[in-house]
Amino acid sequence: MFIMYKTEDFAFIFADFNPLDGFLGKTFSPPIAPFEAIQYTEKKRNGEGPSLSLPLASGVSYERYWVLREQSDDRLEYIDRAVYMTPSSSVRHQLISSRLHFQFSLFFRGKPCDVLAAPLDVELVDEQTGERHVVVPDLTVICGEERLDGTKYIGVPPLIVEILSPSNQAHDLVTKFNLYMACGVHEYWIVNPMKQAVTVYVLNEERLYEQADVQVKTGTVRSVYFPGLAIDMAELFR
Repeated sequence: MFIMYKTEDFAFIFADFNPLDGFLGKTFSPPIAPFEAIQYTEKKRNGEGPSLSLPLASGVSYERYWVLREQSDDRLEYIDRAVYMTPSSSVRHQLISSRLHFQFSLFFRGKPCDVLAAPLDVELVDEQTGERHVVVPDLTVICGEERLDGTKYIGVPPLIVEILSPSNQAHDLVTKFNLYMACGVHEYWIVNPMKQAVTVYVLNEERLYEQADVQVKTGTVRSVYFPGLAIDMAELFR
């Protein structure tokens, strides 16, 4: 059974997100202003406060973003002319990513597609606005190496996987969700280690994401775009 979501449905925060519980009804606050974000980042680098994926600045040009990338040791993303810093992955996060990467690699062996793990820059272009965005997904399925330019992948991957962290759930569930939908990523997997859940979204004919599958703790989560791609939940979260 498919459940369709529109952009306006995601005016919520998902700190305690459970795909079987439905929306919790908590208000989602927009990202903080650039000046506040810069202050926060300075505090973070001084060892104060938690690590969050917050906008460092907004209204940044594509060219300026790459200058910032060259000057920073942090993993930076560029979405809607705003620069975001992605927190470092926990050991749990990396273990889940490694298990998914292994299972995906087995499935795509001998097929014209591959799966690549972070850090890989993926440059997306919004067909309606022409805006360019740069993200670093946890896992990216690519079909055709001609779009790899040596430093990044340019194009729209058919499938992207993001693994939630306690500090950046809204970034993956709202910001990236809307970006991937707008740019035409056919299938988006959201992995929630805290709830041991995986939710699969696919684009419908109206270019909106529909929930195609959701599994929690047990069972098998399956791809729609790649029939036969299936992940055992117990093995993923062991």
